[in-house]
Amino acid sequence: MPTRRTLLALALLSPLCSIASAQSSAAQSSAAHSFPARPITIVVGSTPGSATDGLARAVAAEVGKETGQSVIVDNRAGAFGGIAAQHVARAQPDGYTVFMTTNTTQSANPHLLKKLAYDPLKDFAPVALLAKGPLLLVVNPKLGVNSIAELVALAKRQPGKLNYGSGSSSAQVATELFQQMTGTEFNYVPYRANPPAVMDLIAGQTDLMIVDLATTVPQVKAGKLKALGLSSPGRLSLMPGVPAISESLPGYEFGYWNALYAPAGTPAPVVNKLNALMRNAMQTASVRSVAQQSGMETTLSTPEEMNRFQIAEYERWGKIIKTAGIEPE
Repeated sequence: MPTRRTLLALALLSPLCSIASAQSSAAQSSAAHSFPARPITIVVGSTPGSATDGLARAVAAEVGKETGQSVIVDNRAGAFGGIAAQHVARAQPDGYTVFMTTNTTQSANPHLLKKLAYDPLKDFAPVALLAKGPLLLVVNPKLGVNSIAELVALAKRQPGKLNYGSGSSSAQVATELFQQMTGTEFNYVPYRANPPAVMDLIAGQTDLMIVDLATTVPQVKAGKLKALGLSSPGRLSLMPGVPAISESLPGYEFGYWNALYAPAGTPAPVVNKLNALMRNAMQTASVRSVAQQSGMETTLSTPEEMNRFQIAEYERWGKIIKTAGIEPE
């Protein structure tokens, strides 16, 4: 039972705690009101040329215009985006270092890697869902196949002989799911990011990829790669002559998403200010154009909606990876 002295001490402390809490809230509100007061860095876990990098640069330009502050895109490729994720997770939680990423780091890596230097659910404050997009199955033209059916037939004649490159978990899991559904067997060749994997595919070092449109559409248009199918439910106006993979492989559908995160502990008013900046940027013609060129559809969300989406995707990707029989490495 508390003594009279203890009760007196608590009584004296209570107003002080209230004052401290009020001062903290006031400080957070003031920080959000003046945010951003200096340059913002958007960390991206891929090399220049990827869909996420392109979107980050378009968003950075628009946020810079609105705020009058410089917005820097910092590319930190490697470990399927894990290097960038770890960097942001350890950054000061003040909103000036943020993470534009995909389902690779936040939903897939935890189920693909035995050791992860960050926790996708605990180390970040979700800011906003930005865009969703499909992937494209491309092959080296010298492979001599012109359709999904021809690729499957060739792979079954040469099990384990065809190589596929991947610089993201989306690319890896999409291809593993394709193998599972077609009864084929490809040889997996990992890369630090998708752009260099695409370059090796063009050079003939690998045979195929299922990867984002940003890194492949220009190469397809130049005749350096052949597009066989889209992972979207239907065809896209961006590539009207390319069928959906599901037209040959019913039930096959796969995609990726982009979102913005701040380090865990970032004050809610600052997260909300970042969310507002993202909403404004995603509605500009320049950002929409960049997204459309990559086959992405822009979207808007609150931080709370992004948090719920993140948890659902974490569970969904875990089930896909487990069903595909992929063992953590």
